[in-house]
Amino acid sequence: MTRLTGRALRVTVFVGEHDTWRRKPLYSEIVHRAHTAGLAGASVFRGIEGFGASSLIHTSRLLSLSEDLPVAIVIVDTEERVRAFLPRLDALVTEGLVILDDCEVIRYVGREEGENSP
Repeated sequence: MTRLTGRALRVTVFVGEHDTWRRKPLYSEIVHRAHTAGLAGASVFRGIEGFGASSLIHTSRLLSLSEDLPVAIVIVDTEERVRAFLPRLDALVTEGLVILDDCEVIRYVGREEGENSP
């Protein structure tokens, strides 16, 4: 398991939930590439409403014309490892927003091998 404490870098990628990479959801491709790269972790969050550079509002409300909801992929690791991963994101994200934030990891603990879910 990757150990991570102290100063870190958070990359957040905002895309649409219907964005794809070779017929696979883009958010899934990003998470799998982050995993393959050995990054500490990645999570995907689905938004309920938002807009971006296109200025089109995407919403989950009933009767809405658009349901291509916003998705945020959040990845946290050391600055060195995140910056090394950025070129892989550049190849994938053709529309959307990628931001970096300094952060501090206070606690990062996973399950021990063989430990069952509650």
